[in-house]
Amino acid sequence: MRRVTTSLLLLTLVLGPVPALSREVIVRITNLTNAIYFTPLLVAAHRSGSDLFEVGLPASAELRMVAEGGQTEALAAAVHSAGGRVVNNPAEGLLAPGQTAVARLRVQDQHRRISVVAMLLPTNDGFVGLDAQPLPLLPSRRTYYVNGYDAGTEANDELITGGGMPGEPGIPGDPSALGGINGTGVTGSDHSATVHVHRGIVGDLDPVGGVSDLDQGQHSWQGPVARIVVVTRPAIH
Repeated sequence: MRRVTTSLLLLTLVLGPVPALSREVIVRITNLTNAIYFTPLLVAAHRSGSDLFEVGLPASAELRMVAEGGQTEALAAAVHSAGGRVVNNPAEGLLAPGQTAVARLRVQDQHRRISVVAMLLPTNDGFVGLDAQPLPLLPSRRTYYVNGYDAGTEANDELITGGGMPGEPGIPGDPSALGGINGTGVTGSDHSATVHVHRGIVGDLDPVGGVSDLDQGQHSWQGPVARIVVVTRPAIH
């Protein structure tokens, strides 16, 4: 054992430290909804023990910016400062229903978790989220069917007002152009002020009134909102 250890030490002195093996991670995100768009996606590889969000806990200020207005820059900067790797906006804009975006990251041994977030539009503070799933060191392929979550930071009034800044009520817009006008508002404050599974859209069938500006027959969803496939393989140098 001493001879082997000595040989490895000499080899290290001659050749220098052995570099960490890098891996390529390919993430494919498919929008499974009928009329909900994903705002620019943030895909992050990061260390174990860190999260972009946690169900049952309050949303961070950075996550709130994503969930209420689709703004990923602050959350991406936080991941970078913690030593993570990110791909911001792999779809180069909104990800429409039925469409797929692909993100590619080169990661090191310390990057053991993968996360994905984006706002669900049109919602008040809904987001699609994959939180801190394992990134194996060996080649692998894993498929996740992902919920829509509510950040718990804004009442789900379902009114399209152009709002999108944190603390500003209302929905920024409806890319599907299926929304209505003149709604009176669905709810007051959320019962839960923590991140929780989104209860979906209430909506109504009145395009020029009713309680909601969202279409009950078009914008509503049940079950997962996205399929995310994560492929890990050795990086090609």
